Amino acid sequence: MKKRHPMVDTLINLKGNPKVCVLTEPLWGIPYNLYLPYASIYMHSLGLGDVQIGIITSIGLVFQILFALLSGAITDKLGRRKTTFIFDIIAWSIPCLIWAFAKNFTYFLIAAIINSVHRVTANSWMCLMVEDAQEEKLVHIYSWVHISGLIAAFFAPIAGVFVGKFSVVPAVRILYLIAFVMMTLKFVILYIFSHETKQGQRRIEETKDESVFSLLKQYGDVFKIIKNSPETLLAFGILLVMSIVNMINNTFWPLFITEKVGIPVQNVSLFHLLRSATVLVLFFIVVPKINVERFKYPLLTGFGTFVVSQLLLISTPFKGYAILVISTLLEALSLSLINPLTDSLTVITVDPKERARIMAILHVIMIGLTSPFGWIAGLLSEKWRGLPFVVNLILFVIGAIFTYYLAIVLERKNHKEVKFSEESLK
Repeated sequence: MKKRHPMVDTLINLKGNPKVCVLTEPLWGIPYNLYLPYASIYMHSLGLGDVQIGIITSIGLVFQILFALLSGAITDKLGRRKTTFIFDIIAWSIPCLIWAFAKNFTYFLIAAIINSVHRVTANSWMCLMVEDAQEEKLVHIYSWVHISGLIAAFFAPIAGVFVGKFSVVPAVRILYLIAFVMMTLKFVILYIFSHETKQGQRRIEETKDESVFSLLKQYGDVFKIIKNSPETLLAFGILLVMSIVNMINNTFWPLFITEKVGIPVQNVSLFHLLRSATVLVLFFIVVPKINVERFKYPLLTGFGTFVVSQLLLISTPFKGYAILVISTLLEALSLSLINPLTDSLTVITVDPKERARIMAILHVIMIGLTSPFGWIAGLLSEKWRGLPFVVNLILFVIGAIFTYYLAIVLERKNHKEVKFSEESLK
């Protein structure tokens, strides 16, 4: 009997919360990835300049700091399941309606502030999915989450057809309305078929007599746990690098290829399709060979490949489609290596007993350090469209350094644990 592909085997055997989280993710991932390539172009078409777009991104990130700070306490107090449902509706359903009817800078600013609430569900949804899951399956589980979003690649030409037929503004308004319907449906289904995790039940019971603000006062002790965990800090450093890179790419990559390379606006989705479809295929080829315990060389390879892709992107001449295609393919290869490993490393290097509050603090720090880059990248982009991607190059080198030292720290930690175990048996 032919052995099943490891990724397929994981999907078939998923149970409980991991299963419902993975299977409902396309209802969020498809509409999100349909409108995302056109989000900055849509704002530009409605009269917003590069600096205004950067300011909206940065202000949204500032508000994310507040909600990231509250996320751990809220998630422990209400539970993973209820928190995810309530705050997903606020963070995504409402902003999609605002974006669909947006007319100027004010609309986008308000929507960005409301959308910043998604930092609460970034914490609660992650806990809901992983807390009852097998650790050795985490890379595969996160890969399927990414795959759920990549399925949107096969719908991307629809967005291009909309833009070509109706022009940017009417087409993107339709995409936002579709997102409102599909995302809201996802939140309802997830709430109905999920259940509270064991860790969530324990935290609800432990915090039932405490307010959210009293739980916030305990963050000092949680911060000490983080400070004394070099592996958590280094894994967080890698996550931070990718957070800044993703913000820069999501905001300024579409503007770069349309205005510097000369790609027609309606064809932006085709390059999004190429990237997503390539990552999708590579997930099934590369991910089964990756073990989260042996992450060093896959991550270093990912960062190195990303450097080459960005160098090619910056040097792409006007109408240089072939170079842009190669850059996109190399970026896809790097993402297939970096994304599932980064997510998994972040989860396994934190104390599981304080996962919600540790992740809350890490998200606060990450957003605080990421937020200025929206404004900085906007200023750089106005001087020359390629400058934001020069920033990416520097960040990739930093990410590679963090990866190198994380491997050393975890190797020493495992060696000490093995030595202690051997001495205990004597």
